[in-house]
Amino acid sequence: MRDPDKPQQIIEAAIRVFARNGYYNSRVSDIAREAGIASGTIYLYFKTKDEILVTLFREKMAQWVASVRREVAAERDPLAKVRKIVALHFRVLEENPELAEVLQVELRQGQKFFRGASAHEVSAYFGVINDVLEEGAASGQIRRDLPVKIATKMLFGAMDQLATSWVLGKRAYRLTEAAEPVATIFLKGVCAHGV
Repeated sequence: MRDPDKPQQIIEAAIRVFARNGYYNSRVSDIAREAGIASGTIYLYFKTKDEILVTLFREKMAQWVASVRREVAAERDPLAKVRKIVALHFRVLEENPELAEVLQVELRQGQKFFRGASAHEVSAYFGVINDVLEEGAASGQIRRDLPVKIATKMLFGAMDQLATSWVLGKRAYRLTEAAEPVATIFLKGVCAHGV
């Protein structure tokens, strides 16, 4: 009989194993050992190691997007919403260093991953950023002529690059301390007036 909690247990174990060993050096048996279950049990829930990685990404991103939507909805000012998105992005990664390792480094090893398996989840995150920028443009706080799709990808790209550098630099500094400068530099470029 399948245990409804088991997939989550496997995913959490996979995050630790992938962060420690790297995705390609990890075996399903390593994940099973970390989860405290028999190797064969994993195959009741996931067909392959790839499926574990894709499910891990999809679940974590869905939780992330829902969380950001909730947090941003609590803010009234579009500029404060941008700052909130950046702060949340960096805080979640800093508080979950193993997940950060998997998301920023291990997932990038598979070129096909970002073209296929993750497209919907990444688009949903871009949608949150896009909506905030459009709200800011509608209110006149952000330039009305802003190419919103490009600005969305630029903000995500800045956050993503800083997070990757932080992970690769062995987390030698506080990522959350970069949130305010990243948001300010971005806003200086998109705002209708000074920030």
